[in-house]
Amino acid sequence: MRALCWLGADGLAVRQVPDPELRNSADAIVRVRRSATCGADLPLLAGRAPALSVGDVLGHEFLGDVVEVGPGVRRHRVGDRVVVCAAVACGNCWYCRQGLYACCDNGSTGPAAAEAAWGQPTGGCYGHPRSAGGFAGSHAEYVRVPYADVGAFAVPEPVDDDRAVFASDAVPAGWLAAELGEVSPGDVVAVWGAGAVGQMAAQAALLRGADRVVVIDRYPQRLGLAQRHVGAETLDYLSVDVPAELRERSGGRGPDVCVEAVGMAWDGTEPRSLAERFAAAALPGAAPDRPIAVREAVHACRKGGTVVVLGTFTGFVDTFPLGAVMQKGLTVRAARQHGQRWIPMLLDRMARGEIHTGHLATHHLPLEQGALGYDLFRTRADGCLRAVFTP
Repeated sequence: MRALCWLGADGLAVRQVPDPELRNSADAIVRVRRSATCGADLPLLAGRAPALSVGDVLGHEFLGDVVEVGPGVRRHRVGDRVVVCAAVACGNCWYCRQGLYACCDNGSTGPAAAEAAWGQPTGGCYGHPRSAGGFAGSHAEYVRVPYADVGAFAVPEPVDDDRAVFASDAVPAGWLAAELGEVSPGDVVAVWGAGAVGQMAAQAALLRGADRVVVIDRYPQRLGLAQRHVGAETLDYLSVDVPAELRERSGGRGPDVCVEAVGMAWDGTEPRSLAERFAAAALPGAAPDRPIAVREAVHACRKGGTVVVLGTFTGFVDTFPLGAVMQKGLTVRAARQHGQRWIPMLLDRMARGEIHTGHLATHHLPLEQGALGYDLFRTRADGCLRAVFTP
């Protein structure tokens, strides 16, 4: 089959790879109808994941048709249109029983690598190296879906493919932010990042009754989409003092909940801290993650408020404002999305028109143009919010 493969730092190309096969009784094979780019792919594309190998297939946000099922699959039949949660989880371990699917003990093919990197093994993800899953990615004609009864969900007829694909990752990630932040009626919520996940976090906050939701970014097209399709207020961080403006919009206190949906941002400046300068000189390209938006969220959040970290970080960060966290009495929460908890509910909301995702797919491309799609997505050229591929 054809698949979009990683060829080294910033290198992608469509190659012929072996068709996936059933390996366990709980597996299913899905023929991909749509797959989408995601910000979590960018560190992999840049070569910041040391366990990634040349030829690995990228991508984790997808939906398609079931074409084969193992004898242990009960919820799905051949021909079902399903969206597959980006997080791979077994559904039976202690963490899955608590609803913490992204923390699954059995969702990764390389638990030892994850334990070495993060102290404990975590759940897997498609299109990531062994430390974070080890499963072939979704930018392909077919994907093997382990634990299919746990991670694949039938798509309601009213939800078309271009909308449903985002129920795989962006929509549950946004819902996670509102859950971790315990957003309640009357809250003021600030979201750093007007990408797909940031917009879904803003939409989730509004659905949970937030009084005001403010999205912060620098790209006019993205801010315009957040206004028109989500109903959020927006701030261009290049033209305003963001913390001051947020205080103005929250009775002088600061937001109740601050959501970071940016990840490893690079603002074009030189490394500013000693650790950043040392790492950059010793091993170019391997500098610590730069939590620029996290720092601003911590300083902007009201005393006693909550900061939620959604963006993808791969390792250590430097110059984290721990003193502000302690002095202000903040709660800081972070996680990968536990989509298995919410995807059925989110699909129902999408079918009823309560959650809007159709505007996220700004660029539609065949799989053969996958490298172009990632270039548009990475550089935000031509107003690209998400590129969606059709194998």
